[in-house]
Amino acid sequence: MKPIVIIEYCPRCGWMLRAAYMAQELLTTFETELHGVLLQPSATSGTYQVRVGDQSIFDRKTEGRFPEIKELKQLVRDMVAPDKPLGHSDRK
Repeated sequence: MKPIVIIEYCPRCGWMLRAAYMAQELLTTFETELHGVLLQPSATSGTYQVRVGDQSIFDRKTEGRFPEIKELKQLVRDMVAPDKPLGHSDRK
C-alpha cells in the first residue's frame, strides 16, 4: 500500500488553509506515489506536524517555524520516492 501523509494542524489557530494548501501541493507532486493526504485537526493548541505514516518528518514546535513547501516536498520525496526529481523544488 502506498503511504499516507498526515498533516495535523491546530484548527483554533486558523491553520486549516495552510494545511489544505500543503496537501494540494503534495497530492499534485506525488499523485502516483501517495495513497492520499489526511488533514487531521488536533486537540492540542499550536500543533502543526507532518507525518508519513507513523514517522514525523516535520514538527512546528520542534523547528520553531512552519515548513516551506519546497522543503516539505523534499522531505516527503526522501521518504516515498527518493529517486524522483522535483524540478525547481529540488536541492541544488
